[in-house]
Amino acid sequence: MSQKQFDPQEKSNLISFLIKAKRHTYAGHGAETTPCRPSSHDLQFSEDDLLYYDTFLGGQFFSGQEALWKNNQPLWSMNYYGQVTGSPFSGDFLKEALFNVPAHAPFRGPEHYSQGDYTYNCKWTGTFEYFQGHEEIFYQNTKIYELHFHGGAIL
Repeated sequence: MSQKQFDPQEKSNLISFLIKAKRHTYAGHGAETTPCRPSSHDLQFSEDDLLYYDTFLGGQFFSGQEALWKNNQPLWSMNYYGQVTGSPFSGDFLKEALFNVPAHAPFRGPEHYSQGDYTYNCKWTGTFEYFQGHEEIFYQNTKIYELHFHGGAIL
């Protein structure tokens, strides 16, 4: 059985919406919504018939999921698990990197992003329909954060 493939126009529209949603929620310092589970952090964005939801648990060690729906039908999701491994960690720097999510790989942030003493690196394999990857943040060449992610299309 092969993996689900989106129609090229539908894929382009979904990626454009996903990038906009990410920039209006966590990466853009968006407000949290009412939690769907005890102690979860939930962010939501919708436009027309599309809905994006990002929900995560934890702080220093955390796990979460981003998902897209069209007409209340799930189409795509990404799971992630990460941890802060050192200091001085900057959530604002992470959000800056994630705000620069590339359209050719709309999973997390760009392959490389730097600001001052902080450096963000992200590597992935696969396509929008099926992917996995890893991101790290370094402060003055010392790794202080890491995250693993994977996901893809939902039938």
